[in-house]
Amino acid sequence: MNYKVKDVDLAQQGRMKIEWAESKMPVMMALREKYSQTKPLQGQRIAGCLHVTKETAVLVETLIAAGAEVSWSGCNPLSTQDDVAAALADSGVSIYAWHGMSVEEFYWAIDRTLDFKPTLTLDDGADLIMVIHTKHQELIPGVLGGTEETTTGVHRLRAMANDGALKYPIIAVNDAETKWDFDNVYGTGQSSIDGILRATSVLLAGKTFVVGGYGHCGRGCALRASGMGASVICTEVKPTAALKATLEGHRIMKMDDAAKVGDIFITATGMKDIIVKHHFEAMKDGAIVCNTGHYDCEINIDDLEELSQSKRTIRPNCEEYTLKDGRRIYLLAQGRLVNLAAAEGHPSEVMDMSFANQFLSQIRLTNEGRGMEPKVYDIPEDQDQDIASVKLSTQDISIDALTEAQIIYATDYMEGT
Repeated sequence: MNYKVKDVDLAQQGRMKIEWAESKMPVMMALREKYSQTKPLQGQRIAGCLHVTKETAVLVETLIAAGAEVSWSGCNPLSTQDDVAAALADSGVSIYAWHGMSVEEFYWAIDRTLDFKPTLTLDDGADLIMVIHTKHQELIPGVLGGTEETTTGVHRLRAMANDGALKYPIIAVNDAETKWDFDNVYGTGQSSIDGILRATSVLLAGKTFVVGGYGHCGRGCALRASGMGASVICTEVKPTAALKATLEGHRIMKMDDAAKVGDIFITATGMKDIIVKHHFEAMKDGAIVCNTGHYDCEINIDDLEELSQSKRTIRPNCEEYTLKDGRRIYLLAQGRLVNLAAAEGHPSEVMDMSFANQFLSQIRLTNEGRGMEPKVYDIPEDQDQDIASVKLSTQDISIDALTEAQIIYATDYMEGT
């Protein structure tokens, strides 16, 4: 078999989810209709490592409609939706993903996606790219380029490029305005709150909600928690980010201080050890802790284990740790992305734009990859604006356009008082 999933008999259930996502992703469906005629990805073999959700399935099937062969794995051991994976496998997609993979199984799955010697890569977190660069370097000459979906992965790849270690060009999909300012803010904000509520069913109103990091993802979480009546505290290391949080109505303090008063904690930094031993020691009985950053290192779970005398799974995706002094701390989704491990990930409407950038970037690499240097590239501004324009049109929203006189004025440096 060219796939390994939890249960292929879940395919019909997964197919209905995919059809629901298609109805909410008009930009992707317009791209599929357009490029299924010309098939610009004909002859390309795309290895993907990205959360297996209903929205990802729309991307996969759009890549195939445009002529590509695709092999896929999940980019997080707990984020795969098994019914969606089954639907893709049932339709003939080479996919290796299931919920609850071990670390060994996770990398085994990536290796399987590379068996067909990809010409393009599509990543979320840069794990697939790292496997190629460290374990399968013989594949590098055949790769035209790759795309990267998330902040953490882009940071890794820029560091590789700066060190001269990156061997083929990467387009930073994450840094597109139509991804960064929508998916990261509104998608992460809503889906992370969704994950917390599914795992705990607690009332957010009146709670003290601590957000570790006030980047785009942290801002989204703070925005949504505040909207549901929580009192939001943000922690930061960047002065300008802390000022933004302050001017948007949130309290700023060090995590050392926030740990003493928080009811719910969520990390969104992309950095390790945001919540560590002395923070757990300061937390009140019943504190809820979770993460929405890409990797599970933001919360030091080893420290929590060391402080605990027992733990039990008290609800799906909710583990109760009883500390040696009797206090209880609740860890959600094993410290992995709470929005994907405990919920369904971002709403289809925002992934519509993010995945449109992925799709168009794969076409760009097909056409231009051989002539691009091995570095990290941004999305072109005109692509950002085109995707936003299509999104607006699907919502029957019209905007103004500059007049000829305004266009001339915009570049006339002689105009003054």
